Amino acid sequence: MRLHSLAAAAWLLMCMSAAGEPLAAAPNANSDFERCRAQANLDACYDAIRYRPSDPSLLSALGDALARANRPADALRTYKRVAALAPNEPGVTAKIGAIEAKLSAKRPAPKPPAHATSPDAASGKRFSNAAPETQSH
Repeated sequence: MRLHSLAAAAWLLMCMSAAGEPLAAAPNANSDFERCRAQANLDACYDAIRYRPSDPSLLSALGDALARANRPADALRTYKRVAALAPNEPGVTAKIGAIEAKLSAKRPAPKPPAHATSPDAASGKRFSNAAPETQSH
């Protein structure tokens, strides 16, 4: 029993710093954050987000990295999350607008219905089992 309580005490000491506060979540969390912001490194962004998932500036940096990686739909989703978490985050609405414009430019124009473009539609021909229009029902 005494060995179990010593192991628990050792584990508790490993989790606490000398000042009595919890240690940082990971030693590389800050370097991942800096690589995400400075280099738009997606892997570093994802690693940093594991430790700070609701940090608006980190999520904005992830959105920038996704946009640079030509993943506009993912970037838009990330920017919208930033806007929900921090509506006053500078530049987020402009980034959302730019990404939405880019996505709408990529979409092809809607095709007209097939019946409107058929050659028979222009000639006025109708193909159905109904009586001709000149006859009453």
